[in-house]
Amino acid sequence: MERRWTQSMLVAVAACASTSIASPTETKCTRDTAPMQAHLAYSGDRGMTVSWNTYSKLHHPYVRYGQHPNALSQWAESDVSVTYPTSSTSNNHVKITGLEPNTMYYYQPQCGNSTQIYTMKTARVPGDKTPFSIAVGGDLGLMGPRGLTTTTGPNGGVAPLGPNDNNTIQSLQSMKSEWEFYWHPGDIAYADYWLKEEAQGFLSNYTVSDGPALYESLLNQYFDEMTVLTADRPYMVGPGNHDSNCDNGGTTANGVVYNASICPMGQTNFTGFRSHYRMPSDVSGGVGNFWYSFDHGMTHFIQLNTETDIGDGFLGPDEPGSSEGMNSGPFGSYPNEQIDWLERDLESVDRKKTPWVITAVHRPWYVSAKNISSTICTECKDVFEPLLVKHNVDLVIQAHTHFYERNQPLNDYVMDPAGLDNPTSPWYITTAAPGHYDGLDNYLSPLKPYVAYAEDTAYGWSKITFHNCTHMTHEFVSSSNNTILDTATLFKDRKCGSETKHNG
Repeated sequence: MERRWTQSMLVAVAACASTSIASPTETKCTRDTAPMQAHLAYSGDRGMTVSWNTYSKLHHPYVRYGQHPNALSQWAESDVSVTYPTSSTSNNHVKITGLEPNTMYYYQPQCGNSTQIYTMKTARVPGDKTPFSIAVGGDLGLMGPRGLTTTTGPNGGVAPLGPNDNNTIQSLQSMKSEWEFYWHPGDIAYADYWLKEEAQGFLSNYTVSDGPALYESLLNQYFDEMTVLTADRPYMVGPGNHDSNCDNGGTTANGVVYNASICPMGQTNFTGFRSHYRMPSDVSGGVGNFWYSFDHGMTHFIQLNTETDIGDGFLGPDEPGSSEGMNSGPFGSYPNEQIDWLERDLESVDRKKTPWVITAVHRPWYVSAKNISSTICTECKDVFEPLLVKHNVDLVIQAHTHFYERNQPLNDYVMDPAGLDNPTSPWYITTAAPGHYDGLDNYLSPLKPYVAYAEDTAYGWSKITFHNCTHMTHEFVSSSNNTILDTATLFKDRKCGSETKHNG
C-alpha cells in the first residue's frame, strides 16, 4: 500500500501538526522512532523501495522526497513495519512509484533529522545505452571490532588486511562515484558465526543463552557500517547459506557439537533476510528476496536462489530439502516454481533494449574449490545451466567460495572455443573475497583447466562496466588500495542500434 501527497495537502497537514515534521498518520518522533540503517532497492525504472530500521514499530512508515534537499514536497507511506522474535528493531519499507527514470531524488525517512536527508537515483530506463558500472561481491562479513579486523579466526584462512589497508566497505565507499548499485549474492554479515567466534576466543565468553542477543548485535553492527553505501545506492541482495539461521553448518565448542536446534524462532528459515530487505520480486514475478529480476539501462539482471526451491528441494549429498542442516524453505508454492519463473523471465527479455543478461547465484558449479562435495552445487548446474545456455546468458556471477576466480565461458564443463571473443556459452566469475571472520579460502591447486585467473591472497570486489551492447569489462578490485588485480573484456558480436543516451 502506498500513499503520496501533493504540496497543497502537506500545507494543510502541517497547519494541524504539533511538530515541524508532520505526517498524515503520525507526528510524534522519539529516539525509538529515529531512522537508522537506511538502504535502497530498485522497483522498476520508475520506482524505489526505501528501507530503514527503528527501535520501535511504526504504525505507517513514511518517506518525504523531492528533487531538491530543501523541497521534500512529496510523501509516500506504507503499512510495512515488520519485526520478529529476538529482533531488537523493526524493519520499515516504503515503495515509492511514479518517479522519473535515471533521476536524482532527495529523501528523508520518517522522523529523520537534518543530517538524514539522503540521495537516491532511479534506475536507467531499459534501452538506455549510456555506459555504466556496478559493484558486485558475495560473502561480505562484519567490518569492525567484532568481525573482520587485521586478524581472522585461528582456524580460518588467509588474513591479508594490514593495519593501513582499507577493508572492503571502505574501498567500496572510496570508489562509490564509479558504481551505480551494489549486488550482494548471498552470505550477508555472518552473524551466525557468533558461537564460532566465541568458541575460538575472538569474542568474550558468551554462552548459548547469550546467542540470540549477540546474533542481533552482529547484524545491527553490519547494517550500521553498510549505511555509508546503502543509504544512497541500491543494495540488491540474494540468499546465501549463512543467511538462513543463527548457527549455519553447526559449531563445536568445548567438545559439544551445536546445530540449528539452538536457534530461537526468528533466527531460522531466513527470517532476518526476509524481514530486512524488499527486492523487486513483486514487479518481476519472482518470490520475495529469493529470486527476482530487474532492468537497468542496457542490462537485464537476474538473482537466483541456490539454497532452496531447486526442483524437489534436494541441494546436496544426504541433505534433502536444505543445505548444511538449514531446514529452510521452500518458499515457492510448488517444487519447480523458480525454474518455471526463470524460463518465463528469460523468454521475456527484449535483447534490443537489454542486450546484456547477467545472472547471480550464491553456490557455484564451476570453481576450483578444495571441498568439492560441500561447495559445488551440481544440482544447481543441472537445473539452471540448460536454461542459461538456451537463452544466451552472458555472465554468471558466483559466490560462496571465499576467493576470486575468473573462468572461461563454459557449457557442461566444455570451454567455449571462442573464449571471450563472441562466445555462445555463459562466462563464469566467482567473486566472494570481500572478507569476513574466517578470512579467505585457498583455491584448489592446480587450477581447473577452465580457469583463466584466480586470486586467494587479497580481499576484493568486482566492478563490472557495460560500455555498449558489444563490450563489457569485469575488474577485480583489491580492497586494500583499490588497485585492479585482474581485468578482462567480453565481446558479443551484435548490432547496437541507436546509441541514445539518457543523462538524467
